[in-house]
Parts: sequence; structure tokens; C-alpha cells
Amino acid sequence: MRVLTFSFPRPAQLPAALINAIAEQRGHLFLFVPVLLAIGIGIYFALPREPTPPEWAGTAAVVAGFVLLLRRIPEEIAPLVLIVALIAVGMLAAGLRAALVSAPVLQYRYFGAIEGRIVQIDRSATDALRLTLDQVVLERLSHSRTPVKVRISLHGDQGFFTPEPGLRVATTGHLGPPPAPSEPGGFDFRRLAWFERLGAVGYTRVPVLALAPADQSAAGLRIHRLRMKISDAVQAHLPGDTGGFAAAILTGDRSGIAQARMEDLRRSNLAHLLAISGLHMGLLTGFVFGLLRLVMAMVPAFALRAPTRKLAALGALAAGGFYLILSGGNVATQRAYIMVGVMLVAVLLDRRAISLRSVAMAATLILLLRPEALVQAGFQMSFAATVALVAVFRWLAGERGWRGRIPRWVWPVISVVICSLVAGIATAPIAAASFNRIAEYGLIANLLAVPLMGLVVMPAAVLAALLAPFGLEWVGLRLMGPAIDWILQVSAFVSGLDGAVLPIVQPAPGVIPAMALGALWLILWQGRARWAGVLVMTLALLGWGETPRPTLLIAREAEVVGLMHNGTRRLSRARAGSFTAESWLRADGDRATQAEAFARSGFDPRETLVHLHGAGFDVVHLAGQQGLAQLESVCLPGRIVVVTQDPDARQGPCRIISPSDLRQSGALALSYRGAVLTTISVAQASGHRRWTAP
Repeated sequence: MRVLTFSFPRPAQLPAALINAIAEQRGHLFLFVPVLLAIGIGIYFALPREPTPPEWAGTAAVVAGFVLLLRRIPEEIAPLVLIVALIAVGMLAAGLRAALVSAPVLQYRYFGAIEGRIVQIDRSATDALRLTLDQVVLERLSHSRTPVKVRISLHGDQGFFTPEPGLRVATTGHLGPPPAPSEPGGFDFRRLAWFERLGAVGYTRVPVLALAPADQSAAGLRIHRLRMKISDAVQAHLPGDTGGFAAAILTGDRSGIAQARMEDLRRSNLAHLLAISGLHMGLLTGFVFGLLRLVMAMVPAFALRAPTRKLAALGALAAGGFYLILSGGNVATQRAYIMVGVMLVAVLLDRRAISLRSVAMAATLILLLRPEALVQAGFQMSFAATVALVAVFRWLAGERGWRGRIPRWVWPVISVVICSLVAGIATAPIAAASFNRIAEYGLIANLLAVPLMGLVVMPAAVLAALLAPFGLEWVGLRLMGPAIDWILQVSAFVSGLDGAVLPIVQPAPGVIPAMALGALWLILWQGRARWAGVLVMTLALLGWGETPRPTLLIAREAEVVGLMHNGTRRLSRARAGSFTAESWLRADGDRATQAEAFARSGFDPRETLVHLHGAGFDVVHLAGQQGLAQLESVCLPGRIVVVTQDPDARQGPCRIISPSDLRQSGALALSYRGAVLTTISVAQASGHRRWTAP
């Protein structure tokens, strides 16, 4: 019998430069673990179709085989094998997570009775109260096809019930599947909804009625009710937007903040203060850690005998855990708690609490538990800011010469400026790509507002929690009020400045990943080769500036058409398809409103025929039955005619695009590449994935 043997190349057989480069990274290789996992997760989300079971089995076999063979591989080249294994693990983690959250998605427009239990209360972009329901019942729909969760916005007179988590309600309303992107390559809400198990969204104009009281025994809902009770109490002591802001940072309930105020916070780059994330969790646990150490130090006999630093870390960890539960435990808060938890555990193990290794450990845990977080702006911005801050302060710690010449009392001020500047620069590309705008005065607003969060707001919140059992929580809340008022005034002032917001063109899909990899290479790699990261970031930034926008865009229901000509987009409708039209203009980096973009067409809003031409296109948009009646007269050779209603016949020399054509393809993007007309649909760009399957 012949025995199969495997031989691996010895280090001498590999290029010496590669071996030396790997050797230089000894002690730093763990920092690349989350990067490689992220690459694998990114590959999974970028695939044009869902892998088949045999392909998944093959990927798992590769991982298992590499792990088993690690002992036989020369130590010098083992990292090269681990690179492939970790990328494959990232793909497997993302695929497994997508399969585990699988749930029914509504496949058609539904109008009828909607019944369910309230599990979340918030507000929509139009400031309407919004309910997320589980235990859903839809008439004429079997249980196996009913979504696990649905979300409805409430319009009209809704004064017949008081929203409360756990309350079972019923209404009659409209539901539909989570909407597809407004253009090929645009933000895909379907993917976000899939991982939240949200199978339908819609609205109702019919009063919502309570069917059954909340189940008082459900543990999760007890926590939710506690959140809302605290939120109501906070807003009773601090009315208006001040109380809404306080409730948001304490419990995660944003329903008390008006959308106009939210827009001020966004335009001034202060909206992150409302997200219970790394900033809040770090401020809270840091304050509790310092407070506990101070209290224990006041008892010398105890402080000399007990490990006060570790006890304080345990107390801070417990406080962070309670804050996590109280705030609803959303993904951003879980991510923040993991990051803080890793650092506090490092204190318990007598390791350096704030280091790139701690950040890498937190990122690894999050990517394995919630792989979908990678493609969310919150995760990207959180870790971009954290990695940049740790790297900068690590460098500053080694530059003691010039630090010694600066008075110690000045350092807190310098630290705040450095934190705001570094975090702002690190997160600016991600914010610009995600929201298509940059708050030009965001640094000023953060310098004026963030210090109060750490020095007043969060300590006052802890004080309110400590005094609450004695009915004295108002003391902490009253201390918090003026600081929050100042933050809101700063946001209103900064957002009202001329040029407060700079619109940004949507980058190509690979721009932000390339910039991130370049920045990580610059920070993590040891040696002169790290400066290659600067080149990668520069090329990505140049590529962003050269990203072309589609010339002609057609909405997924043919309700609006947009033609780019001479650097601006002209729209065919002044109001119809407002969400889609506004998304196009934001992605164009255009400040115009939909009405202003329609005015560029030169037509009256009441007309049912709008003719757009330029950049090689000749397009006519016909709206409604009156517009459809003109189809025969406008159907000329070489012309594209978009109709909002399906015609009875399609005879004629023009290209007709109707709602039935777009039902499967989704929105269309058309552009000329030289003399060749290219057409890309949302279906082509999104591929056949779990969240896109009909």
C-alpha cells in the first residue's frame, strides 16, 4: 500500500523578502485577525449569488484541513496559511448568520387587518409614531408565510390607545416587502431588514386599537417597559427636546425628539451623541470606574489590602451591563459593551486596557457574533475612530520630549481637541459615503458639545440612577438639563451656518473598503512597507473623485425619471416618488430639492407629459391614464418612453418601459460608455441573495 505524504516548501524555497516581512510582524499578527475576518465577510456580501451547499462544504473543508495541517507547516509560513483560513472563516460566519436569521418576507402588497404585539416604539423620518410588531397575524395569510416582525407608521387620529411594549394591538393598514434600492448599487434596506427579521413595512391611517394588555411575566418586555417608564419619568422632569435627548441617551428611546431637532444634530455632526455606542458606554463605565476607585481610596485600610483597581473594573463592567440591558441591547450598544468589556477584562488580567490588541479582540468577537455589522455605518465609524485614537495616543505616549514642555493642566483641553480632530478625520469618509454629506463645522460643534457629555451629562446620569431609590433622581436630571440645552443650542447654531453641510457624491462600492484597508495597513504593519497604505488611500480617494453617476435613472415603479445633463439632474416629477428622487439627488451630491430639480425640466407640475433630453438621451415620461393616451404620438424611433401604467399594446419604434417591466428588474440605470448604451438593473446589481429572492 502506498502512503500519501505531503511536503511543504521550506522557508528557503520562498522569497527571502516575504519571510523577512512575516518575521518582522511577530507579536503583531493577532491585530490582523479581524481584518482577515472582515475580508471574508465582505466577500460573502459582495457575491452575486448565494453559495450552494457543496460550496459551503468545500469552504468548511478548507478551514478544517488548514487547521489540521498547521502543525506540519513550517512556523515561518504558517501565517500565510492562516490568512486563507481566516478569510474562509469570515465567509462561513456571515453565511451561517444569514441562515440562522432566516424568516418569511412578504412578497406582495397587502391591505387588510394587522394584528401583533408591540416590541419597539420609535419615529419615522416624517416624524410619525412607528410600531414594530411581533407575533404577527395577517388575514388570509398562513402562519408559515407570515413575517416574524412588521413595522407600521401611524398616521391620522391615533388617540385611542397608549403605546406600550407588550401591548397587543390591531389595525387595518398597508404592508409591503422591505423596499429595494432606489438605484443599482444603492443602499439595500432589504439586507438590513433580513438580519433584523423584519419581513414587511407599511403604514396605517386607521386608528390602532388595543386588544390585550401587556404580558407582565415576559422578562424581555419587563425590561422594555422599564425603559419606557424611565423615559417617561425623564421627560416629565425635563420637558421638550431636552427630555427627549436625555431619554435617548439613557434608554435609547428617541420618540421624544422632534425630527427638526434631529436634523440639526445631523447637520452639525452631533447625532452620534444620541446613539448609545462607544462614547456613552466609555463615558459611563469610565466614570463608574473612577468613582469606585475614589470611594475605595477614601477607606485606607481597605484600599491597602484589596485590589481596588480590579474591583472598580468589576463594578464598571456591571454598570455597563445594566446600561446595555436598559438601553434595549441593540447592535450598536452590544458592540460598545464588547469593546468596553474587553478593556475592563484586560484590567482584571493585569494587561494594558487600551491597546490595539484590545480593539482587535473586540472587533473579532463582534464580527463572529454579528457579521452583518461590518456593512453598517455604525460599526465602521466606531472602529475607525477607536483604532485611529488608540494609534495616535500610542504615538503621542512615545513622544515625551515635547509633552514635557506643556503644562499638565493644559493636557485635558489638548486631549479633547485631539480626540475630536482624529475621530472626525477617521470617520469623515465613512459618514460622507453613508449619508452623502459632510458637516463642515462638525469639529467646532463637537469641541463645544462633547466635553459636556463627559464632564456633566453622563456623571449626572449616574447620580440620578444612584438617587432614584430615594426619589431624588431629579437632582441629577436638573444638573443634566442645562448641559443638554447647551448641546442643542450648539447644534441649532452650527446647522444654521452658511455651508454647514457639504454634499458628497456617492463613491463606487470599492472605495471605502480600499481606504479602510490602506489605513489599517498603515497603522498595523511594522516596517517601512506600512507607507504603502498611504498610496492605497490616495488612489481610493482619487477614484472617489472619478466615480461616474448614472446618466438616466428610472424609479422602480416608473413614478419618476431623472436625467443627468451638464452636471445636474433634471427630474420628471415635482412630488411623485419623493423618497427615490431625494436619494438620487443625495447620491449626486446635489443640494437641490425634488421640486427644484423638477424645475430644471422647464415643465409645469400639472402636466402629464415631461420631455427630458440631453447627454445622448431622448426620454419622455407619461404619467397616469392621460399621459398613457399620448403614447402613440410620442413613440418615435430612438426615444425611451416611460409610462406609469401598463399599455394595452407595445407597438411602435420607441423603447417602452412600464411598471410591469420594472417589477422584476427594479430601478434602472442607463449610461453611454462611448457609443454603447449600458443598462444596469437593481436585480443585476444586487444578485440572487437570501434577502433579494422573490
